[in-house]
Order: sequence, then structure tokens, then C-alpha cells
Amino acid sequence: MSMILSASVVRVRDGLPLSASTDYDQSTGMQECRKYFKMLSKKLSQLPDRCTLKTGQYNINFISSLGVSYMMLCTENYPSVLAFCFLDELQKEFITTYNMMKTNTAIRPYCFIEFDNFIQRTKQRYNNTRSLSTKMNLADMQTEIKLRPPYQISVSELGSANGFSHVPVGEYKGTGKISAAPHQRLEPVTLPGIVSFVLSLLCGALNLIRGFHAIESLLQNEGEDFSYVIAFFLGTAACLYQCYLFVYYTGWRNAKSFLTFGLICLCNMYLYELRNLWQLFFHVTVGAFSTLQIRLRQPQGKSPDYNV
Repeated sequence: MSMILSASVVRVRDGLPLSASTDYDQSTGMQECRKYFKMLSKKLSQLPDRCTLKTGQYNINFISSLGVSYMMLCTENYPSVLAFCFLDELQKEFITTYNMMKTNTAIRPYCFIEFDNFIQRTKQRYNNTRSLSTKMNLADMQTEIKLRPPYQISVSELGSANGFSHVPVGEYKGTGKISAAPHQRLEPVTLPGIVSFVLSLLCGALNLIRGFHAIESLLQNEGEDFSYVIAFFLGTAACLYQCYLFVYYTGWRNAKSFLTFGLICLCNMYLYELRNLWQLFFHVTVGAFSTLQIRLRQPQGKSPDYNV
């Protein structure tokens, strides 16, 4: 009998489970599939926004959108069009029920376990196709899947003991090659992120102004140290680069943000004689806060463009 067996909601950036079905089979096959769920969760940020993993008599399908992934396990003969309609319905309800701030700041696993009530109701409807609403435009979904089929993950691409091995996602059926990292979209901006961006701009402007004043002092007094001018302008460049890293995705983004913060600390250490402790504390604290926000704002899965 073709049916949906379980479903879960997972945060993309770190694989944190937000909600999941609580009534799942304890059979050996199901336990193996739950291992696949965990392994896939660790690499969601590296996978396309719509994927399928075939595991013998079961299929795992998932979609990712706005930093959250919706995963489901079904029997191998369950229609793909219904599977992705089911996931799309979970996605719409979850986005409506919980705002992005809650999902981004969640710490403990299954903190939205009450969402399982909706998962269970929706699962029951999709397991009884006669009860499905006739308003569902399955034809549109069928067309969308034909035009942009799910990326097929093979079991051989999964690691055994250590989780995932490298998954080549350069080729994605129906869309050609996936864009390189610099074009990848980031999660929506949060209020702390906006604050860190503005403060980084402020620090950059303060460094720039002090740099021009240092040049004026250098021209008026030949005894001034030109290295102070360099330190101020390097501080300006570091603050502006932090703003760039917050807005755009680049390769080695986290490492670059830590190196930039290190440069801010070095510049302020060198400018110790020209700034008081409160000024130094402000610049270093803003640099650390911006680095944290860059780390928290991770790439997101592409928002599905199909309509049901």
C-alpha cells in the first residue's frame, strides 16, 4: 500500500530538528531510513532545494525554503506529485505559524513539536487520496516536476559510519548546473543583523574621519607617525568588508569574517595611544558582534516556485 510514513521539519544551516512525526514504525527498515534522515540533515545547506533519496522500498523526499527543510518518508510507490504537494503544504503552514526569528534562534531540538498535530492531520489526508480537496492543482505540480525534477540522491553517495561523503550537486536535473557559491542566497536579515550592519558602517566612518585627521596632522607636523594613518584606513576597510560579508555569500565566508575581526583587533591595539578604553571597547565589541551575525546568517535553500 502506498502511503506517507513520517515527516520532519529541520533547520538547514545546522540540521537542528524543529518538529517531527511522533508515531513512526520501529521496524528495521524504518530505523535505517531514520539514519538517512539524520545524515541528510547534516548536509542540507549543500543540497538543492528539492531532492529525493530512494532507499529500496522507501523514498525520502524533501524541499528547503527560507532556511528550513521539510522532509518526508513514504513507500516507493507513493506518487511524487502527491509527495511534494504534501511537503509544500507543510511548508506553507509552518511559515504561517512560526516567524523566522523563532526558527533562527531555536536552540533545543523539537522546540516546535506541537506542529506534529498538523503533520498528522495532513498525513492522514494524503494517505487517503479520496479525501484530498479537488481544489489542489495537481496538474501544475506534475508539470513543475517534469520541468524541474528533484535531484536524485543515491544511497552510494551517503557515508556509513561518519555520515555524508561528498555529494556532487553541481548537476541538477532540469536546471543544469547550480550557481557557484557567490550567487547563493542568504537567510533573511534579522533585527540584530541590521544593528550590526549599521554599527559596522559607523565604526568604518569613525576610522575614516580619524584617518583624514591623522593625514592633516602629518602634513602639519612632520614628526607624526604615518603608520597611524595606515591603521585607521585598514580599520575602515575591515569594517566595510564585514558589511560586505554580511550582505553577500562568498567562499570561506566564516573564515574571512574571523580574519577581518582579527585585523580590527590588531588595528585597535596599534591605535591604543590615540583612543581611550571606551573607544577601543566599542570598536572591538562591534567587530565581534558583526562577526557573530555573519556566522549566524547562513545560506538558505532556494524557495520553491511551484504552486499548488
